[in-house]
Amino acid sequence: MATDAPPPQKGSPGTSGVALPSTEEFVAAQESADFGELRKAHRSFAFPLTIAFIAWYLVYVLLSNYAGDFMGTKLFGNINVALVFGLAQFLTTFLIAWWYARYSAAKLDPKAEAIKSRMEGGA
Repeated sequence: MATDAPPPQKGSPGTSGVALPSTEEFVAAQESADFGELRKAHRSFAFPLTIAFIAWYLVYVLLSNYAGDFMGTKLFGNINVALVFGLAQFLTTFLIAWWYARYSAAKLDPKAEAIKSRMEGGA
């Protein structure tokens, strides 16, 4: 739910005693080497997998449109190549999400937590 309320000020009630960083501190954190490493680690995972998944999806769509005989090939019973590829789309979606969650917990979260604790004055 969006509000028109301004952000809380430093030391205002309801901030749990955590001092909020200033705009300059946010900009300095964004320009820091640690933040650059975090951004690079995220991009090196997310961009290649996004491109790979989109390519895989486009191959599926193009095969469905232009290779009807191949996609209609029965593998067993009423199960054909198109159905297997379609279900594989769901499987790869869940596998990528699972893989990203593991990668994030192992590589991204520790870096983000270090930046957050430094921003909150814990380091």
